[in-house]
Amino acid sequence: MSALYPEIEPYDHGLLDTGDGNLIYWEASGNPAGRPTLVLHGGPGSGCSTTARRYFDPDAYRIILFDQRNCGRSLPSAADPETDLSLNTTWHLVADIERLRVFFDIDTWLVFGNSWGSTLALAYAETHPQRVAAIVISGVTTTRRSEVDWLYRGMAPLFPEEWHRFRQAASSGSREQDQDMVAAYHHLLNHPDSETRLKAARDWHDWEAASILLADPEGLPRRWADPAYLLTRARIITHYFANGAWLDDGQLLNNADRLAGIPAILLQGRFDIEAPLVTAWELARAWPQSELQILPHAAHSTANPDMSAAIVAATDRFRHLHQK
Repeated sequence: MSALYPEIEPYDHGLLDTGDGNLIYWEASGNPAGRPTLVLHGGPGSGCSTTARRYFDPDAYRIILFDQRNCGRSLPSAADPETDLSLNTTWHLVADIERLRVFFDIDTWLVFGNSWGSTLALAYAETHPQRVAAIVISGVTTTRRSEVDWLYRGMAPLFPEEWHRFRQAASSGSREQDQDMVAAYHHLLNHPDSETRLKAARDWHDWEAASILLADPEGLPRRWADPAYLLTRARIITHYFANGAWLDDGQLLNNADRLAGIPAILLQGRFDIEAPLVTAWELARAWPQSELQILPHAAHSTANPDMSAAIVAATDRFRHLHQK
């Protein structure tokens, strides 16, 4: 199977002014004359990673990564409680992607996204299908209400001890079993007391760690040791999920006909607890030009060797795709 490409450094980077008080960090790697490809990170709020550059042949691809609003190196940071997230929605991010495309003078590009990045890739492609040459997504999500409910309630029977701690930490006098975990943590992460915010961020990530560590006992990202990172990521995630990602429920699946003509590879781990296979399967049925690959030993993490190899193999297949 294919291995990751060697580590590379960006040949250019900068901050793109969105005109509404936000500065978006971007970087470009690989071949400046190569096929343009855009990487959409997960979370939302996780920020881009250096590993994502290695999914693409650096001789064939012009690889563009960016930190979505208020995370990573983009400014202002969501770790600052004074940062207003009202201008951080799915549709602001879709507009930012178009700003980047125009900034780089790109006609069409390959779009890659993992986890939340797959939701954003679909939202962008359904809005601007003429700008998407091909799509590769892994850990497929569409951020339906049922998917969010699965993450913060449905998985509870699999991790009863961790679930007890998660909901107990959010309890504020209401009956624990009746709590909306996303709403409760969204409130705590915007609390005026800094210690309350940090504890909520850590408790939020402790719950996420349960499913990650099941798949890979050493799989927690190193960035999770940074309190500012935990605050940023948890605050943005709860902001998005508390608002249904500003999508009508089922919108991306219902509008899959807008993707007609765009070739795609959907990569899904059989043991992906965080994003169960059913979403990828339903998307593949609604999108005839897509190819669903089920990886029998992979879970949600792209660090899994089978998943990372499958991503590289998928991007290799699109290296010489004719521009639309």
